[in-house]
Amino acid sequence: MQQDKQKEVAFFDNLASSQEYNVFTDEANNKIIHTLETLLALEPGARLLDLGCGSGIFTQLLQARGYHCVGLDLSQKLLGLGKQQTPAIDYVQADVEALPFASESVDYVILSCLVHHLPNPKRCAEEVFRVLKPNGKYVAFDPNRLNPFMYLYRDRSSPFYSSKGVTENERPVLPKQVQSVFTQAGLEAASHFVDGLAFRYVASGAARGILPIYNFFDRTFFRAQWLSLFRAFVFTYGIKPAVI
Repeated sequence: MQQDKQKEVAFFDNLASSQEYNVFTDEANNKIIHTLETLLALEPGARLLDLGCGSGIFTQLLQARGYHCVGLDLSQKLLGLGKQQTPAIDYVQADVEALPFASESVDYVILSCLVHHLPNPKRCAEEVFRVLKPNGKYVAFDPNRLNPFMYLYRDRSSPFYSSKGVTENERPVLPKQVQSVFTQAGLEAASHFVDGLAFRYVASGAARGILPIYNFFDRTFFRAQWLSLFRAFVFTYGIKPAVI
């Protein structure tokens, strides 16, 4: 199955018309940034590429912390929102399966809730490998299909699946499968599981009514280390070996 890129663009262009595409709470956004900094071991002034940046929520937060960022997305309208908010950041409209950057030219790559939009992320992983310098690092974060809430609400095989607010390409990821995609591309890969990423809103009216309950369970139920595999989000991260 291939990603229908035109439908993807149309969906996110429509979101941009609402002038709002920030699904996490401020606390959750900051937790994501802290996790990215930790897993990438970012150095002051580091230059990084944010793939699937949308309107630049994470790009802007990273830039504000002193990093030099380039945001990339398919949706020109979402990128337009980012440019209005932070003109100093370079935003590029392009396809993650054909990155407009030279080989071995990037130190760090972030894939912002991107992989779960790709029915087959193989080409994307190969492009991440290509543009990374030797010893360059990457991290991808996505909803985890092993989490019961993510599975029940967002996986199309669930009897409780809701298609509201998602594209037909989206599906929560299986951590081992994502690791495998990146390792097959030549990158090292490991998984880190994160809970407590509270949502600001969801598209479904029915789910919106129980969102506070979900946010409560997400930050409390999976706190134990032995349950970490089932936390709502998985961060897949690694390095490009200097010698292949």
